[in-house]
Amino acid sequence: MIRTRMMATAMLFNNNDLLMMKRSPTRTLNPGMWAAVGGHMEPEEINDPLTTCLREIQEETGLQHTELLNMQLQYILIRLNQQEVRQQFIYTAEATRRNVVQTDEGILHWIPREQVLNREIPFIFHSLLAHYFENGPSTHVWVGTAGHNDDSTPTVRWTALVDPMMN
Repeated sequence: MIRTRMMATAMLFNNNDLLMMKRSPTRTLNPGMWAAVGGHMEPEEINDPLTTCLREIQEETGLQHTELLNMQLQYILIRLNQQEVRQQFIYTAEATRRNVVQTDEGILHWIPREQVLNREIPFIFHSLLAHYFENGPSTHVWVGTAGHNDDSTPTVRWTALVDPMMN
């Protein structure tokens, strides 16, 4: 039986630095790896990933929505993990302050952009970051689907999410 997991994540920037979490080694998902701030949608949030994202930002960093500028949905990632389809909504924003709280989920660090991809990052998030750093902020949302190339190496295929009926 295939199940689904819905998540929302924030790539928070301050100047040229990205806020990343070195995940606790006791976490279920990606223990000890580097990730962005975010988490699972609560049942009442299923149709509102922005609410999830803002809640997770506040819980994991202490940043309030009023301290975030230019927040926008930039990516939707879809992947199959065993018998679970995972759909993740990724927002970007500029944080107006650098001081953040710490939680038991991991340790937060502001990482200079040029050092981000040198960290131990889950494959799909690494692909997203590389795509974002190459293409920059976009006026449209990118959809990434995880799969394999013909030689069975993992890959993410990117498609611009646009309304085909709009000119």
